[in-house]
Amino acid sequence: MANESISRDAGGQAGPAVLQILPRLETGGVERGTIEIAEALRNSGARPIVVSAGGPMERELERMNAVHIRMPVASKNPFRIWRNIDALVDVIQRYDVKLVHARSRAPAWTARAAARRCGVPFVTTFHGTYNRGPFGIKTPYNAIMAAGDRVIAISNFIARHIQEHYRVPQDRIRIIPRGVDLNRFDPARVSPERMIALANQWRLREDLPVIMLPGRLTRWKGQMVLIEALARLGRQDLICLLVGSDQGRARYRAQLEAAVAAKGLQGVVHIVNGCNDMAAAYLLTDWVISASTDPEAFGRVVVEAQAMGRPVIATRHGGALETVIPGETGWLVAPGDPGEMAAAIGNAIDTPPEARQRMAEASQKRAREEFSRQLMCERTLDVYFELLGDWRKSEVGVAS
Repeated sequence: MANESISRDAGGQAGPAVLQILPRLETGGVERGTIEIAEALRNSGARPIVVSAGGPMERELERMNAVHIRMPVASKNPFRIWRNIDALVDVIQRYDVKLVHARSRAPAWTARAAARRCGVPFVTTFHGTYNRGPFGIKTPYNAIMAAGDRVIAISNFIARHIQEHYRVPQDRIRIIPRGVDLNRFDPARVSPERMIALANQWRLREDLPVIMLPGRLTRWKGQMVLIEALARLGRQDLICLLVGSDQGRARYRAQLEAAVAAKGLQGVVHIVNGCNDMAAAYLLTDWVISASTDPEAFGRVVVEAQAMGRPVIATRHGGALETVIPGETGWLVAPGDPGEMAAAIGNAIDTPPEARQRMAEASQKRAREEFSRQLMCERTLDVYFELLGDWRKSEVGVAS
């Protein structure tokens, strides 16, 4: 357990303790959002507490003097979920927690029971569509994410999904798109040295256009569709980067490599094992691809690319319908359609420099105005304020 750190508001009183609970603190969008909200809570005068089974991102909580409590909440075992309730009740009482925010299904079952027992508000964030299984058999398990006093949906697409499948009234849903850190994804903050180092690492040629599909190597991210699209395009005068870890999916990676060889694209397609400097990677790229065959709940890659001034070719479903404006910030194509993807790539390559610059500027403007990390954090705190009152304006720090 990390040491507790209490932030103080301007009046010198401790703000409320707000507890977020998630399975682990590994790398990922849910984890990143948890860290970002913890920091926003601290900056607002509240006390951020995170409960998880642990992971490398614990260090970020330690740096901000937030409380992290290890608990085996990643387990889906019903008996473990039940046993965790008493432990979480103890945490809520010990730290005088005023609100519990669950970000994943298994810990949410524990969190709701503990929150109800302690009489504190319960909030959920619905991060995806969640597999409902054959004949909807998993729907009751998933329904915990729709059981919050407030249910945060990360896109309009997810909000509609919640209403359709879980019958949540609209007045309990709050739509808060994911946010991009504009300090990190800012072209002005990427030095030439960073770009040169990455270009040398990837052995990129300066005379060829570059397209990039970022995302872990898993079939639904659409890497195979993109390879087929490039084969149909029939051009060798470009570079395509597939940037992402296979996360143990060695068989799928081998299939991708075999497809590249079979299509004669060895000089075009390069599979890269992830990247620690995605801001520089976007700047090295002319166009970014999001080829997901299943709808993305939001699709942070699209907005990261736009923040860096890179037009996007994305599939026409899910969150991309809300983040890509066809002809203005990129192109939308039918999911799983290599022919339409090939045509869009050809159009992108043939776009005149002036039009491409206009798209870059429009992309950046939209990302900054609609999808910033700051805006996401402000909207999330607004949800907390609905349930607790705005502690920043309270003389005692916590509104009851």
